[in-house]
Amino acid sequence: MNPPVIHSLRQQIREHIVEGIVSGRWQPGERIVERRIAAELDVSQTPVREALRELETLRLIESAPNKGVRVRALTAADLEEIYPVRAGLEQIAAELAVERLADDVSALAPEVAALREADRLADAEAQVGHTVAFHHELVKASGNSVLLHTWESLGIEIWTALSIRWLGTRQRSYAEEHQELVDAFLRRDPRIGELVKEHVLNCAPRA
Repeated sequence: MNPPVIHSLRQQIREHIVEGIVSGRWQPGERIVERRIAAELDVSQTPVREALRELETLRLIESAPNKGVRVRALTAADLEEIYPVRAGLEQIAAELAVERLADDVSALAPEVAALREADRLADAEAQVGHTVAFHHELVKASGNSVLLHTWESLGIEIWTALSIRWLGTRQRSYAEEHQELVDAFLRRDPRIGELVKEHVLNCAPRA
């Protein structure tokens, strides 16, 4: 089996486990049994183990000797911790990306359009997906690969989904708030970094 297939399989397993945690299939404190997941998905235990290690790095699960792997009992404070880190990264990204996005917002516009439809339908899953995609494109536009890699390693989509689905965290209008950022890029707002930072911090759950 070549590396790309292994990587893809691990990602699929990771997404399966994350969905189980977010949807409540596995409750906080509940044990996740590696061999059961392997049997359910008809895969070996090796990629399951690798996926679980990634999720432990993201602090979604925890392991202990003789106790196995369990879902962490996350609180609003746990979910809130990531936002200042993310806000700082996106502030830098926005300042680096402003000239590029002022000339061409075509990477951001489709996500805003999709968010309008998601808002209309109150589709939480689509709101999460297109919100994360918008911010991913914003960070990509910085042209800084280290910044992008760091941002991606935070597992933004997972934490955004958990904030919205577990705590009911939401913005007044996903489309409107992101359109305001697009408009700020178009006018080369000198405060663009601060605007993006404030936007991200305003999305944080409150402990």
